[in-house]
Amino acid sequence: MARMKLLAARKAKTVKTAKAPAKEVGPGSRGWTGRGGGMAQLLPSVREYRGTTVQVCGLWPFSSGASSPMIGVPLGRHEETQATVCCDPISWFQRARLISNPSAFVLGKPGLGKSTVVRRMFIGLSAQGVHPLILGDLKGEHVKAVKALGGQVIKLGRGVGYMNILDPGQAVEAAQLLEDSGHHEDAARVRADAHGRRLTIVVSLITISRNNPPTDQEQTILDRALRVLDERFEGVPVLRDLLDVIVSAPDELRQVALDRGDMNIYLQETRALEATLLGLTGGGKLGEIFSRQTTNPIKRDRAVVFDVSSIDETETDLQAAVLLACWSYGFGTVNVANALADAGLEPRRNYFVVLDELWRALRAGKGMVDRVDALTRLNRSVGVGQIMISHTMSDLLALPAEEDRMKARGFVERSGMVICGGLPASEMPLLTSAIPLSRQEQQKLISWQDPPAWDSRGVDVEPPGRGKFLIKVGGRPGIPVQVGLTSVEHGPDGVNDTDGKWHGSAEPLLDPAAPILPIEGGPL
Repeated sequence: MARMKLLAARKAKTVKTAKAPAKEVGPGSRGWTGRGGGMAQLLPSVREYRGTTVQVCGLWPFSSGASSPMIGVPLGRHEETQATVCCDPISWFQRARLISNPSAFVLGKPGLGKSTVVRRMFIGLSAQGVHPLILGDLKGEHVKAVKALGGQVIKLGRGVGYMNILDPGQAVEAAQLLEDSGHHEDAARVRADAHGRRLTIVVSLITISRNNPPTDQEQTILDRALRVLDERFEGVPVLRDLLDVIVSAPDELRQVALDRGDMNIYLQETRALEATLLGLTGGGKLGEIFSRQTTNPIKRDRAVVFDVSSIDETETDLQAAVLLACWSYGFGTVNVANALADAGLEPRRNYFVVLDELWRALRAGKGMVDRVDALTRLNRSVGVGQIMISHTMSDLLALPAEEDRMKARGFVERSGMVICGGLPASEMPLLTSAIPLSRQEQQKLISWQDPPAWDSRGVDVEPPGRGKFLIKVGGRPGIPVQVGLTSVEHGPDGVNDTDGKWHGSAEPLLDPAAPILPIEGGPL
């Protein structure tokens, strides 16, 4: 009995072995398994390249389509797919139809490349026939690029350059050309726009000087004084001429001052206004920049940058006043160019307006948000793209009045696209209230704002988020891009070099220490 069981067991084992052939030994899809095998835990991503059908005709048809828009100025590569990313507000509005208005807002901590990405955009747009207008360069970062484009550099500052805010610019000549060609309504519109912009900038300067806006009656007196000045003054007036008109007390001003025939009432109503204008003509905290004739008038047919880097960082009121004056001057030039193009007197020109350091102007005084809003409301019908630059949402919302904070947040909400660099975690609730961001996108922005690693060798280590930006359009997923610089942009002599004052080899104050030699007969 036991022998039969043993034979049955051997037979079953033989049958089982025949049904299960020996498994061949070989590597898996990720390599050899086991100790010393070296199996890969993560498959590396394959680098992707782009090319036209003429350049890579032998590889057609392509294996996959593009994952990012290819219309606009090339910025760099997609951080995840390595695909080329092209982006600018004008191309995405005009050609790609991806955004509803040609505007953008750039947010990011200092030193991460906000100015670099904006500079790449306006350099690329200039090659497409769009004229960049950098209306206030506080650090002189864009001067090299504009010079390389053959543009105009307008310097403003104490003893450097002056801007006459009462100068209608090219509006008078343009209105005369329109009238001569029979476009009387357009000529009247150009004159009215020039008058409104001059009044707005005068009111803005008074607001900055006082830290409070002028009263309604003072604004009415200023409006009537400008009209009287245009009727009676020959040539281009300055602020001193406007002050002289108010001091002379003509009947037109006494009527709007409601003095009822009493000169004492008129003097009482205009006393504060005269004192403020006297400070703007020289001697006040805004200096003499706005008290003389314009030293370098703007040109409409080329790139323009207003270099205001000579103004010290501590003079915040003066910086804000100069920025507003540059914005008003630039937008007035755009309107003149559009009016002449509509009448067929000049070729159509498109402009790309850059508004840097927006927060400085917003903090200048109460009511400045309304002034900036009135200056920057360029709709898509005027053929102008614009981009605003600030550091964080907290800078825009650090205003005393709630209505001003809501309007400042509207600058971001109304933008066609928002380009975000590295931002702290505290910014995420404020940012997500204006644009939708997923949790992964928020974590990406937070990681980009980390400082560089410590390096005791003295080697220049870049922050992990330098040159990295997230392009957001509405509720669509953001496009993370790593901006790539060309040889013309990069290097000590490139147009992106903003640290030129640190390139010179400074002489050390102390001689380097001599190497320590071991004492003879002593320990090493």
